[in-house]
Amino acid sequence: MSYLHLSFYSAFTLSSLGLAFHRTHLISALLCLESMMLSMYVALAMWPIQTQSSVSTILPILMLTFSACEAGTGLALLVASTRTHGSDHLHNFNLLQC
Repeated sequence: MSYLHLSFYSAFTLSSLGLAFHRTHLISALLCLESMMLSMYVALAMWPIQTQSSVSTILPILMLTFSACEAGTGLALLVASTRTHGSDHLHNFNLLQC
């Protein structure tokens, strides 16, 4: 395993551990999700370079598009929940209520 692969795996693992352990605020959960997507994007962007293949060059662009949509939706939910509940603490949200 090269240092490049190790850095991708460790970045993804650290961001998933951050998502698992630091779930007090919605913005921290969104930031951990974005770092997971960023590590996956960099890994997908480096994969065709390492394999000298031009077949899967569209995958990083497609993933970057989905990541931008996910970030926009997450920030819209953050603004809406902050306006209705007054804070972005995740323990204040009850999914069974409207």
